[in-house]
Amino acid sequence: MLDLPGQPVLDKIALVGGCLRLPLQIDAQRLVTQIEALPDSLWGSQGGRVGVHRVAEALFLRGYAPAQGALPIEDREALALLPYAREIIEQLIPAPAQRCLLARLPAGATIDPHIDRAPYFSKTLRLHFPIESHDQAWMIAGPLTYLMKPGEVWVLNNSSPHAVWNADPERSRTHMICDFLATPALLELMAAGDRDLGRSIPAVEQHFAAHATG
Repeated sequence: MLDLPGQPVLDKIALVGGCLRLPLQIDAQRLVTQIEALPDSLWGSQGGRVGVHRVAEALFLRGYAPAQGALPIEDREALALLPYAREIIEQLIPAPAQRCLLARLPAGATIDPHIDRAPYFSKTLRLHFPIESHDQAWMIAGPLTYLMKPGEVWVLNNSSPHAVWNADPERSRTHMICDFLATPALLELMAAGDRDLGRSIPAVEQHFAAHATG
């Protein structure tokens, strides 16, 4: 089972709630430009992810998919081709990075509600960096729905139920997703973040109710 021995279990309800937006910005277009220059051969798979995540393409920048086992958390080939991603991971966020990936959710796709349960997830903070998105890409955390816009930086409580619906029939949604260890500096940023951006959207709730019943 994936674990980080010696690291404390985090109270994500207290620290995060469902989702919170950090007081940070990234240059999403700069990242888009570098991602578009990646060799096509790096894309086209789920990156070893299984279960509800199989609907999305994934490209790991650090580490490997949890389903592949307790493999080393190390830089992967693609990260060397994305210097701005490295800058974000290593310089913008004041905490040691663990697993990082690019996740591209196709138009119309849904990642069903789930909880990331391995001990590794209870000891890390999951950050989302929206790169290419739109106003119909919904992140659901607990009972509320969030809209994450390109250039923003968010913390997601992945130890509670969460899901994604890309409701646009034509446009995909790409995020960089990274796990970090909790440090005083990162926790201070989180304390200054905005955690009151979730709302109830009946159409989203109806979608997941219908999806659950098939």
